[in-house]
Parts: sequence; C-alpha cells; structure tokens
Amino acid sequence: MKKEIPQVSTLTFLKNATRILKNPLPFHHENFQKHGDIFRLNVGPKKSVIFCRDADFAQYVLQKNQKNYIKSEIQTKDLVKYVGHGLLTSNGEHWQKQRKLIQPAFHKKHIANLLDTVLEAIRVEYSKLPIGQRIDIFPVFNDLAFQTVVKSLFSSAANQEEINRLQYVTEANQKMLVKELRQPYKSLWFKISGELKHHLKLSEESREILRKIVHQRKANPKRFDDLLDMLLGARYDDGEPMGEEQLIDEILILFVAGHETTSNSLSFTTQLLAHHPQIQDKIYKEVKTASDNSEGLMEFLQQCPLTQNVILESMRLYPPAYFMDRVNLEEDEFKGFKFDKKSDLLFSFYEIHRSEKHWENPDEFNPDRFASEKNPPAYFPFGAGPRKCIGSNFAMYEMILAVSELILNYKILPVKKEIEILPLITLKPKNAYVEFKKRT
Repeated sequence: MKKEIPQVSTLTFLKNATRILKNPLPFHHENFQKHGDIFRLNVGPKKSVIFCRDADFAQYVLQKNQKNYIKSEIQTKDLVKYVGHGLLTSNGEHWQKQRKLIQPAFHKKHIANLLDTVLEAIRVEYSKLPIGQRIDIFPVFNDLAFQTVVKSLFSSAANQEEINRLQYVTEANQKMLVKELRQPYKSLWFKISGELKHHLKLSEESREILRKIVHQRKANPKRFDDLLDMLLGARYDDGEPMGEEQLIDEILILFVAGHETTSNSLSFTTQLLAHHPQIQDKIYKEVKTASDNSEGLMEFLQQCPLTQNVILESMRLYPPAYFMDRVNLEEDEFKGFKFDKKSDLLFSFYEIHRSEKHWENPDEFNPDRFASEKNPPAYFPFGAGPRKCIGSNFAMYEMILAVSELILNYKILPVKKEIEILPLITLKPKNAYVEFKKRT
C-alpha cells in the first residue's frame, strides 16, 4: 500500500524563517514529531526537500541502493564554488577516480607514520591551556585540529601567518554558505551587494597560498612522508599524477572536512566529560595502563577502548555531520513511500542518533552502549557505504590521542549545566565553557 509523504507548507517555512536561520533543529524535530519519520518541506514554488530520520532508509540510500543516489547541489554546486571539485563535492566517475587515487594515503599504515606529528601538535596546544579559569574550549580545539591537519598535510611547509589565513577563510566561507542555504530568497541580494564576490575572492586567496606551498614542495628534493607527499606521488591507472588544480581542490576539502569533525567532537566530548568525573577517572586509569604497556602509538590506541567509546557516544549525541543530502537518479520506493526521480532528500543523523526506536535512554550519555558494538546500524558519525568519510580512521586516532592526553594531565570541571549547539554546515558547539585543573 502506497503512503503519501506528509507536507509542510511554504507559508509555514517562511513564518519560521528567522528561527530556522538561527537553529533549524527544533523546527525539524517538531515536524518529525507531528508527521513521523519522513515529511516534505516546501521551501518555494516547485521546490521541496524530503526530511528523513528513518535509519533503515538511510542505510538503504547510502549503502544498499547507493548507485541510485548522488549528492545534491548543496555540495556539488553550492559548496563547489568555495572548495572545488574534490572527494566531498563530486559524483559518479570523477568521485570514483579520485577515491581510488586518494584512498591509499589514508591507509592505517600511512596514518601510523603521522601519529607522532599529531601528538606533538596536541601537546603544543595543551601547553597554552589556562588553569583554574573559565574557558571556551572550542577555539582551543579548533586551533588544535587545524594545526593537526596542516602538519599532517604539509609538515612544516606552511608558516603561522598562512595557517591563520587558511583557517579564517575556511570559517568565513562556511558561514557564508549557511546564509545562502538558509536564506535562498536573498540569493540575488548576495550577488548585487558584493558579499558573494568577496567570499569567492577569499577562496582564491586560499588557493594561492596552497599553490605556493605545492610549488615549493615540488622543488624540494627532500621527502617528508606527509599527506602532501603521498598525494603528489599518487598515480591514476594511466600512470598520470593529479593535476595541480585538482590537488588544490582535494587539499581544500581536507581542510574543511578534516578539522571540522575533530574540533566539534572534541569540544562536545570535553563538555560531557566535565559533567562525568567518574568517567574521567576511568579514562585516566586506562590511559596510564596503556602508556605503561605499549611500545608505540598504534599499540597505545588499541589499549584505549573506553576512551574510544566516550568519543563514539559523544558523536552519537552531537554528530558533527548532523545531516546528509542525496538525490535519486531514478524513481524509488521504500516502506510504501514513493520518491519521484530527482527528489531532494535530507537525512537527519541528529534525529536518528536520538531516536527511542534505536537507542535505550537516547538522551543519556552512556559510553558503555558501544562496549559490544562500535558501529551499530542506526549510527552514522562518518556517513555510511562507499562514500563514508575517507579520513574516519585518522579522525578517530587523533581524537583518542587528544582526549587521552587531556585526561592524563588535567581534570575537567563543569561551569554550566547546558551544552549549547550551533548548527552550521557541521554541528558546532556554542559557549563551550569548562575549567581545567592540573593533575598532581
């Protein structure tokens, strides 16, 4: 029996435009509660988005029938103008070609070679932490994650001024894209006011910084064994290397995706741990034991299952990639719902991760729920299927090192009850205040 997809009118969308711009999640939640796990939001004349929080449908689209579903224009057009045509923003043959080329650079063996660099960057950032005073932890982790990406990519090829500028452009353009997506009715104004042109100019500035670094590396006979060396050494099936502009596209996307997930997740994890001192104590014991009994960082990481579970649970409650978009190439049907060709689908991982259908006491912070299974079927912190985040292992290793190093040296104290969120392209923390006390 075919079922009609419930509709939310354009008028309702426009009436709620201001609160959607600020934070769309409460509006989405109200509609899910009213209409069920699938509803259609009409955002303009002949323009609609189908919102979904059905985990089975997400698995079907991202894995079982993934060939019929491609990324929407949000990424293949809107984001492209800022970061180019790379792994995150491409479809079809181009994506397959790039994935095959880049995948070996993220093999566990290669990542293992970068872990010392990652840990060094973490320790440098932690040495700046103020003790005994209220601090917003997000800027600290944002700097840490960006430094980690830069050093893993370039070793020491980028100076601090260039790093700061790349970080500024990355964040400024993300805010601009959010405005474009949530205020489509202002698209003409963004063009004629010069605001869009300004941000596209910023993108070109960041590309120029990267171009200079690439040229310097190509002229340097020394091998650094960082990600840039691996990308420069990668070859397509015909033996050809990546073109320079394609290389810059991929590097820009590694910046955007590589530091966002990590900085957001670490900020939420730290706030959650501040409210659970007993879990901090358990991590401390685990990390001390692992430090005493492991010979290398990879072995150390394998001896920290609780630390990993804490991060997994943090990403369940606060998934950095809190939604995912897809468009179906051909008409499809799932659980009685018919999806016309070229339907815009938006999957809310935030809602799926907090659904009572899939999780016991879903709003409770309970790392033990991952003790028996690290990747349950209703869990999408890095997506799923062939397009699962290529850097997921790197991100997890980095976060385990960051949390273990933090707990090894500091106790985290809470300074506020609520954990606030700022949903942009990723789910960011807001007012992420905690206090640190040095461990004796």
